[in-house]
Amino acid sequence: MRQLQTVDYVVFLIYFVIVAGYGYWIYHKKKKTATDSKDFFLAEGSLTWWAIGASLIASNISAEQFIGMSGSGFKMGLAIATYEWMAAATLMIVAIFFMPIYLKNKIYTMPQFLTQRYGPTVSTIMAIFWLLLYVVVNLTSILYLGALAVTTVSGIPFWTCMIGLAVFAIFITLGGMKVIGYTDVIQVFFLILGGLATTYLAMDLVSQHFNTTGVGEGFNLMMSKANDHFHMVLDKSNPSYLDLPGLTILIGGMWIVNLNYWGCNQYITQRALGADLPTARNGILFAAFLKLLMPIIVVLPGIAAYVLYQDGMFQQDMLANGELNPDRAYPVLLNLLPVGLKGLAFAALTAAIVASLAGKANSISTIFTLDIYKKFFNANASEKQLVYIGRVAVVVAMIIAIIISPFLGIDKKGGFQYIQEYTGFVSPGIFAIFILGFFWKRTNSAAAMAAALITFPLSILLKFLPKMTDLSFLSGMGFSALNAETGLYEIPFLDRMGFVFLICVFVMVVLTLMDPNSKKNPKGLEVDASMFKPKGAFAVGAMIVVGILAMLYIVFW
Repeated sequence: MRQLQTVDYVVFLIYFVIVAGYGYWIYHKKKKTATDSKDFFLAEGSLTWWAIGASLIASNISAEQFIGMSGSGFKMGLAIATYEWMAAATLMIVAIFFMPIYLKNKIYTMPQFLTQRYGPTVSTIMAIFWLLLYVVVNLTSILYLGALAVTTVSGIPFWTCMIGLAVFAIFITLGGMKVIGYTDVIQVFFLILGGLATTYLAMDLVSQHFNTTGVGEGFNLMMSKANDHFHMVLDKSNPSYLDLPGLTILIGGMWIVNLNYWGCNQYITQRALGADLPTARNGILFAAFLKLLMPIIVVLPGIAAYVLYQDGMFQQDMLANGELNPDRAYPVLLNLLPVGLKGLAFAALTAAIVASLAGKANSISTIFTLDIYKKFFNANASEKQLVYIGRVAVVVAMIIAIIISPFLGIDKKGGFQYIQEYTGFVSPGIFAIFILGFFWKRTNSAAAMAAALITFPLSILLKFLPKMTDLSFLSGMGFSALNAETGLYEIPFLDRMGFVFLICVFVMVVLTLMDPNSKKNPKGLEVDASMFKPKGAFAVGAMIVVGILAMLYIVFW
């Protein structure tokens, strides 16, 4: 494979100087950032709607999308785009129903919400869990997969890539949420520009390979030569049904994946928690429009690579350890880009990785400082001390991630789909705790504790149930499918998430109703229906998003 040329390094250097320079300017523009903890962790009141929207997407899109989702596009096609397009619909729900509750109750962290709603025990358990999840799973996987992707494209040694990405992210994160939010605008610009350039070249390559010209012809060729890769709703005959089980993506577990991620996740909601409601909603609406664009950037290149691979191109390049590895599709395409554009695409990939690392590190810092350090170690800490501890937490978390990531077997566990499945081991219980805590005043702490404790064991049980009993009887109801590799009827993981969520809700309702004191629960949130009424441009924008989604699913059903 070709490595980066001098022009590519120049393009990348321009990107680096712009991001670093702009971040430094934002940091020094308001000295308050250095001493005010709310400004450091939330950029309170200083992020515009476009900065919030850009930051949401920059924090969300990383190596697992560019590499893993392109790989899934190669393997199963456009169906994997449901994660992006359903996220756009989910963001509308978060903006309309979740944000008013957070902002009215002055919620800055997810553990803080749990403290106000359920008490300190549930909150502390979840804060520790989130810290472990963010450091050991998310930060390490973003850093490791990111470094693998960068070294594949650039030829720079793996450890140099890993340390370089970490240092770049730390540099941005130490400036606080304001610096992250505004530099994310530039990161998203490079991410989208470089991503679209890669997609354009990939489709143009398809047209050239089949002796035609133009990206339009390339797309038409992809549609005709890989028609099975352009269906959003898969049936049981599709080998990928266990990953995306039919209508579950529209009326089942996909909602739990997205609502938990976009509505109950410190890493994401933190971007909007420092703004007023109209600004937060408009920022989330902007993010929804960007989400509609993402499959063009991260899925179509994978399908283009599949079409070219099927016709004999880069047969060896797609192999890893002698076997076809779909996750190699995006790096293979990047290495086919012309000089200059490859540097731009490399900058886009780096921007996605660094922005996600910075966002995740800031969330780790926020939870540790406000929900662990201040609560248990120094209740009277000054604003300056809190900011200092937050910065130390960023550096320590990144060092831990660098040290442990090579030992977790991240590169052997697959890409995007694996991350989704194993995050789903805990998200049903978390979402049940949040959704009942929002909208049912009677829900008590015992119910929340039970849901937190049973979600993981239940997920494990359903995962390994096919090895204990024959689940073919569920096939007729659409809740199991044959796994050709194991010969067993298995429950698709999205359906498992739905079952676990329903069980958690049932247990929470029963435990709450058994408590006579729950009728007068003082920790129930005051919810006013008028809070949830969308207004003005946001209401129009939300309707446009829903209309576009409906059209996409009708066309590619």
